[in-house]
Amino acid sequence: MIVMPIVARSLILVNILVFIIQLNSHNRVLTDYALWPLTTTSQTSFFSLWQLITYSFLHGSITHLLFNMLALFVFGQSIEKVAGALWFIRYYFICVIAAALTHILTTLLLGEIAPKPIIGASGGAFGLLLAYAIFFPEKRLMIIFLPIPIKSKYFVALYGLMELLLGVAGTTKGIAHFAHLGGLLGGAI
Repeated sequence: MIVMPIVARSLILVNILVFIIQLNSHNRVLTDYALWPLTTTSQTSFFSLWQLITYSFLHGSITHLLFNMLALFVFGQSIEKVAGALWFIRYYFICVIAAALTHILTTLLLGEIAPKPIIGASGGAFGLLLAYAIFFPEKRLMIIFLPIPIKSKYFVALYGLMELLLGVAGTTKGIAHFAHLGGLLGGAI
């Protein structure tokens, strides 16, 4: 029997548990724990320091949750087995925080009108993608939307480039592309 490493497994379980709580909270969890922009002027929602981490445990839909947990399951356990639990958890949360800070900075620089909060573990997941490409650069991945095997090092480079182009173009509203890039950046640092 193969046992999944403790940190990756725990992160998945906590994300699922928080999603269930979130569904039953009538948006109260989002108000307090989503990552709100520094420029938020609402009296009920505002930026707080803990949101640099808590936003990563919230998700907008079951699909959003499933894709992020799939990344944790597939890439997280491989990385944790190679690097160890302590390194893995530090690395993951550095990526999560870097994603949050990158999003905050780009929101300020781009001067978004009516900026919205972000949620999701995607920044951490993108950091895990980078770590996977570093630890296993020649490993071939078969991705659903790219039905040909591709080496992880090329996949991450292409995915990062795509996120940059989509972020600059601003064509996919509701997706924090610069947070994804921030997760990659945090992982690189």
